[in-house]
Amino acid sequence: MASVAQAKDTPKNAAAASATAASAKTELLDINSASKKELSGLPKIGDVRSDAIIKGRPYRGKDELLSKKIIPEDVYNGIKDLIIAKQKTTEKK
Repeated sequence: MASVAQAKDTPKNAAAASATAASAKTELLDINSASKKELSGLPKIGDVRSDAIIKGRPYRGKDELLSKKIIPEDVYNGIKDLIIAKQKTTEKK
């Protein structure tokens, strides 16, 4: 009977794990506002590359890291699913 109970619990645990992973994916790092420390935490991004990312701001899209030659393509491919380039909205008064 214990194995039947475990089998029933497994899909629930799997669903909970998937929900946690999905919520983690939605929290992308904004390259337009991230700190040097946050950027340095990305794979293959150290102090020098994080400084270059900050210096090149603002970005209209994350792909500008490639077009502006801020980072090489292999590094971009490793972080593109972890980052976003949010745009500032200006309020009209």
